[in-house]
Amino acid sequence: MAGTGISSNGYMDGKELQNFIQELQQARKKAGLDLTPEMKAFVDQYGKATDGKIGIVELAQVLPTEENFLLFFRCQQLKSSEDFMQTWRKYDSDHSGFIDSEELKSFLKDLLQKANKQIEDSKLTEYTEIMLRMFDANNDGKLELTELARLLPVQENFLIKFQGVKMCAKEFNKAFEMYDQDGNGYIDENELDALLKDLCEKNKKELDINNLATYKKSIMALSDGGKLYRAELALILCAEEN
Repeated sequence: MAGTGISSNGYMDGKELQNFIQELQQARKKAGLDLTPEMKAFVDQYGKATDGKIGIVELAQVLPTEENFLLFFRCQQLKSSEDFMQTWRKYDSDHSGFIDSEELKSFLKDLLQKANKQIEDSKLTEYTEIMLRMFDANNDGKLELTELARLLPVQENFLIKFQGVKMCAKEFNKAFEMYDQDGNGYIDENELDALLKDLCEKNKKELDINNLATYKKSIMALSDGGKLYRAELALILCAEEN
């Protein structure tokens, strides 16, 4: 059975490689760009092979800077979505669901330190600029949580799973009030547990009840000393109103 991630010896294989290819194609399409001939050859060779395996160095030669950068981050073995969410919480101090481009450099530095990686300041500046090009599509100097979460390896990115179960604001508020049983304006870990169990039951296609503990830990990383306020949970479960 092929592995499902980036191995420590610098290869990407199995499902992670297929997910990466799919994402590469989507990102290019979204940017209105065709695949380069090198990318096309890479996709043709590896896109269908479930047991495909490619060296990171080899893969880096195929990709433009932006995708290379995502690859670099995923190879840094960011330990978990929980680390990522804790770092996010520190910078999104007003709970808006965005961080400013000014804060991005420190955010990346913290994230890499959690993965025990030291990085030169000039490199960090370069990565920050690449990220703004990639993720700040409307140039408003703000970056969204779901966009930045693309730095996580695919199987760690639980936010992708929750994209499919987001509710409108009215539904979300109703659900929040239902699970905030004591009406104190936040939900605790047990109340979140009940909410997530129900969500998993209703959305078996998107959410796996076996991952409940992981979802819970990652979401509770946004809490304030075990108190998960409405604004934090809304980042995960409330769809933006256009």
